Amino acid sequence: YHFLFGKGMVSDDTEHACMTAQALMASAGEPEAFLRSLAWRLRGWLLGLPAGVGFATLRAILKLWIGIPPTRSGVYSAGNGAAMRSAILGVCSGDNPARLRELVRASTRLTHTDPKAELSALAVAVAAHVSSVHAARPADVPAYLAALLPLCEPCAPDALPEFNRLLEQVASAVTRAISTEAFAAELGLRRGVSGYIYHTLPVALHAWLTHPRDFREAVLAVIRCGGDTDTTAAIVGGIVGAGVGKAGIPQAWRDGLCEWPRSVAWMERLAARLDE
Repeated sequence: YHFLFGKGMVSDDTEHACMTAQALMASAGEPEAFLRSLAWRLRGWLLGLPAGVGFATLRAILKLWIGIPPTRSGVYSAGNGAAMRSAILGVCSGDNPARLRELVRASTRLTHTDPKAELSALAVAVAAHVSSVHAARPADVPAYLAALLPLCEPCAPDALPEFNRLLEQVASAVTRAISTEAFAAELGLRRGVSGYIYHTLPVALHAWLTHPRDFREAVLAVIRCGGDTDTTAAIVGGIVGAGVGKAGIPQAWRDGLCEWPRSVAWMERLAARLDE
């Protein structure tokens, strides 16, 4: 927090999570209504000239603005946009796998049509669900994979072999108890984690599985890797935060935000309404 007199601001990742929560409430979780609501919120969000918008997301929203429907607005990209929206979907709908898959698909294809983006967004959503349900004990890699893989099979069969190899690399690194930074180096990411989802996802999952109940250490683990740290940290924060809740987030980090209109108090009210 060094941006404004020792205070910090949220990134586009937090803004997308909040818009996803609002769309869930507006639609009562019905996928088609959710898609329409999220599309309108993204249109409005772009009018605020956000600093952190990804190129694929920008192109998709511009397509929405010229009248292309949200079912056809996505662009072929394997960026991080969908994954940074999906943790809240896993928390809210993880106990209904079929509905969760529909919501993740709607959220993903609104902006990103590469199957890698959808599979990875689903992986983040299931991780958040597992984290929220099993918060009292360390993350169980086999249990996580058992919950995830059946949901992935109908999504993109041709893309599954590469996706499965990625998950195997994560599981192996967790078993060997190496640091997230060392794992990123094994993946060839010594200069930082890029905005490519198959770079972001394994690093984020490793940080969660290594520090499943330690929000601070999980977030710092991915920040130490460098690169697109706002997004990698936001994804990890969404997963671990689903398990540890507000109390697990360092008080200094919550107090260090200087943000409007999406202040901490505003986000807490949003969460309470979504919970209701």
